Amino acid sequence: MAKAVWNGKVIAESEKFETVEGNLYFPESTVNREYLRPSSTTSTCPWKGQARYYTILIDGQENPDAAWYYPDPKPAARNIKGHIAFWRGVEIEK
Repeated sequence: MAKAVWNGKVIAESEKFETVEGNLYFPESTVNREYLRPSSTTSTCPWKGQARYYTILIDGQENPDAAWYYPDPKPAARNIKGHIAFWRGVEIEK
């Protein structure tokens, strides 16, 4: 079982996840979307494609761009389509 925790709240929890470059990607269905707010931030990875971000909002505290996903990953990264990863202080427990 893997969990993503920030500000004392479980943002995601799943027995199934993908690991890419040391980051755990949780299936979207296992993420508590009430804590996520869309961000206009994007970035590009040469082999994964364009990433989009979410800001995490819990109990009035924001963690900007602390979650990301690839809405249309390149073929080499198709295993992370429909998955969300976390960073910037979000604790990942395995």
